Amino acid sequence: MAIAGGQRRRLLLPLIVTAVFVLSAASPARAFYLPGVAPRDFQKDDELQVKVNKLSSTKTQLPYDYYFLDYCKPEAIKNSAENLGEVLRGDRIENSVYNFKMRRDETCKVVCRTKLSPEAAKNFKEKIDDEYRVNMILDNLPVVVPRQTREGSQTPSFEHGYRVGYKLKDDKYYINNHLSFKVLYHEDPNSPDARIVGFHVIPSSIKHEYGAWDDKNPTVQTCNANNKITPGSHTPQDVVPEAYVVFSYDVTFEASEIIWASRWDVYLLSSDSQIHWFSIINSLMIVLFLSGMVAMIMMRTLYKDIANYNQLDNQDEAQEETGWKLVHGDVFRPPVHSGLLCVYVGTGVQFFGMTLVTMMFALLGFLSPANRGGLMTAMVLLWVFMGVLAGYTSSRLYKMFKGTEWKKITLKTAFMFPGIIFAVFFFLNALIWGEKSSGAVPFGTMFALFLLWFGISVPLVFVGSFLGFKQPAIEDPVKTNKIPRQIPEQAWYLQPAFSILAGGILPFGAVFIELFFILTSIWLNQFYYIFGFLFIVFIILIVTCAEITIVLCYFQLCSEDYHWWWRAYLTAGSSALYLFAYAIFYFFNRLEITKLVSGILYFGYMLIISYAFFVLTGTIGFYACFWFVRKIYASVKID
Repeated sequence: MAIAGGQRRRLLLPLIVTAVFVLSAASPARAFYLPGVAPRDFQKDDELQVKVNKLSSTKTQLPYDYYFLDYCKPEAIKNSAENLGEVLRGDRIENSVYNFKMRRDETCKVVCRTKLSPEAAKNFKEKIDDEYRVNMILDNLPVVVPRQTREGSQTPSFEHGYRVGYKLKDDKYYINNHLSFKVLYHEDPNSPDARIVGFHVIPSSIKHEYGAWDDKNPTVQTCNANNKITPGSHTPQDVVPEAYVVFSYDVTFEASEIIWASRWDVYLLSSDSQIHWFSIINSLMIVLFLSGMVAMIMMRTLYKDIANYNQLDNQDEAQEETGWKLVHGDVFRPPVHSGLLCVYVGTGVQFFGMTLVTMMFALLGFLSPANRGGLMTAMVLLWVFMGVLAGYTSSRLYKMFKGTEWKKITLKTAFMFPGIIFAVFFFLNALIWGEKSSGAVPFGTMFALFLLWFGISVPLVFVGSFLGFKQPAIEDPVKTNKIPRQIPEQAWYLQPAFSILAGGILPFGAVFIELFFILTSIWLNQFYYIFGFLFIVFIILIVTCAEITIVLCYFQLCSEDYHWWWRAYLTAGSSALYLFAYAIFYFFNRLEITKLVSGILYFGYMLIISYAFFVLTGTIGFYACFWFVRKIYASVKID
């Protein structure tokens, strides 16, 4: 029974409507707005509004809302997070009291005066201890703090966000309550318009002096147009309960030769390109080594074996042969837990499709860091829509194994992997919620994720499964014997545990250098935008997984062991164990996480990443071995 065109359209229409609804719910401001794509032109004295983002720390990995601390607040706080990805990342983009006039410098502009309650002082001290940074945004550009360049280096370097404050050896805490902003702009020679191309800040701590305080017209005696504040130039403002803290800022505008299209270069500047090339060359050497082995097996051994085998006069002579040819009657026997294998292969195809399309979008520039949350949003939506591939592949494989309960397999495909991921994610989210962090996903977004899962992904898995099961079953190139053949005793190096663990080393070795940069971008708040390198490494990973699985599968069949289905999946998938082991090494050697909750979050998220990597690499290895086995047994004559 085929689905007619009109019926197919009727099936897909509700899914499309649901997707649009979910996106609109998650993005109340502008559902399909791509920030950073279109430049904005500003004329002199145009209003510029600085937005505040989360407080972030590499020591705790727990983001907090900017107004969690007792900073100056506008009359009405408005949240302007624009997509699902921003919410999942813990971004909380809100308006602030910092408002500029384009190309109009201001000196010692007083924002407000606050009295620190004991609770507020305690919060400031905790955030200073944990080295929290304040993230601000102007015209979609994050604020950066210039830092001293190394000797001999011509390239300026910057830190993302400025520190809440600092602590000296006297165990006193000081708050950065004065901000010296510098806005870089590029002038249009043919018009009075200009575009913002840089947003810098230098924070300072100053204990402002003032006379009678007037909230409507606040003035201080500590600074004026002739006396600019620089770090260490005045007595710093310490953090003590019941103390009054005056917040102020300077802003200067500076013309720049940087054009608008290049304004993100300073954020994405990578001085480690040589390391990436070394990584790729290292991985290519692994690929060349494996390709040589596969070529040797295919060209020398297999063709010779097949030619000799096809020249045998009778079956009695064939029985005298040893090796992979002897197990032709058992090699396509369905494995134990064949249904579970179908589920994992279908999930792996879904994940592979999501990864491939995401990288394509990233290479085309759609997922640049200027589009905050774009990468996360794209991955979630692509995962949902790739459900049709998961259903199709799992049901096709299940039918090849002579299975009949395709609906049960479809349900497992739709719920097993996402269910495990969601359970871990929900537990981690509860921990974040308990810490009162802004990184906790709100109930509305959780509902939107459920709607994407149950409203779109699950129906698409069923549509794919229905279409796949209606296809004719994949026929085996040789017949399967009714009685299973006895497997001879295997050498120690061909035992499943050793073979599987050894098989994961090379795929991990092909990617581990690039993995360092990915972990740094995730856990050390760096921007990752070298998708060209990443795509090359991804292709190398695919080739490495395929080739190592084929080589080990051939050795296994030569030893007359025909249980290759699960072993092919686990051989490549075992690289996830090495990934998680590297994550442990990275935690103790690169991170400064001290909080228990932060450590649980790190290992929880790395467990999710490793599990996804297992499913991806395992599926690549399985299909490579599946193709190889079918190819070689289709090449021999079987009576």
